[in-house]
Amino acid sequence: MLDMNQLHEGQSVYVIYRNPHTPTVSSIQEATIALDPMNPGQISLVLFDYYHPIEEDDAIFSSYEEAEASYDDYFM
Repeated sequence: MLDMNQLHEGQSVYVIYRNPHTPTVSSIQEATIALDPMNPGQISLVLFDYYHPIEEDDAIFSSYEEAEASYDDYFM
């Protein structure tokens, strides 16, 4: 799992995303790290064309395989 200070603008990452409408459904999604236009100087995840603020407890991975291994540990 990546630490927040390992992230940089333009980086492709993978996250375990929980569906907000169905909390029991999670999937691995590719996202991009970008500067948040509403919060200058803050980086965010761009996921489904939406800027998500990055929080300390977010599970962000550098590869799909890393995300899948963590997903299997927690959800399988």
